[in-house]
Amino acid sequence: MTYERFASWYDQLMSDAPYDAWCALVERTVASHHVGKRLLDLGCGTGELAIRLAEKGFEVTGVDLSEQMLAIAQMKAEERGVALSFFQQDMREFGPFEPFDTIVIFCDSLNYLLQEEDVIATFSRAYDQLRSGGLFLFDVHSLFKMENVFLHHRTFASNDEQVSYIWNCYEGPWPHSVEHELTFFVQLEEGVYERVDEMHVQRTYDVDRYVMWLKQAGFRLLHVWADFTEQKPTKESERIFFIAQK
Repeated sequence: MTYERFASWYDQLMSDAPYDAWCALVERTVASHHVGKRLLDLGCGTGELAIRLAEKGFEVTGVDLSEQMLAIAQMKAEERGVALSFFQQDMREFGPFEPFDTIVIFCDSLNYLLQEEDVIATFSRAYDQLRSGGLFLFDVHSLFKMENVFLHHRTFASNDEQVSYIWNCYEGPWPHSVEHELTFFVQLEEGVYERVDEMHVQRTYDVDRYVMWLKQAGFRLLHVWADFTEQKPTKESERIFFIAQK
């Protein structure tokens, strides 16, 4: 995964992303379990969710692998008048920090970890960086979405005046993995566009495997929900949410 070339357009491309729903999920889960508001956003990207949570009173730290994404996140935080700390780190070995009350990994960022040992390492590190009773929340693509949305439709496109894209999906080299081949056309001036090509690979696993890895890391599983509801996943759920506690 790169994200380096199109970090500056990321927010425009994600303009329809359900940030309010992620934020609401965090707020009600934290409130219902009576934990504090010291929060780590892993894979924070350009900081949109982290900033929204900071605006709601959370003490937020953001971690991402992309220096360019973090530069935009810092600029946005300053423009919106909120104080956050951002660090360029790998989610598999982030920290050390003072213990957090809550750690989140949203927007299927975890699906960019392509080896089982990488997911296991991330869960272990999250456990170590939480205080006793702290919460760990993350979401992933379901098997249904990988195989029946991405690989069934295969091609997605958007024709916007400033940034247009063609997004092709191919079966990846691992079970339940997808290669996202992205071609962007970015307007530089009237009638002049730059073409940028990106390749992103994501992988997911069945719910039972994520549950097993959470328990191996020491977590107590609280909930497995689907698609921003507090309902159990069905065979056609597309985004699976896990809520665990140290």
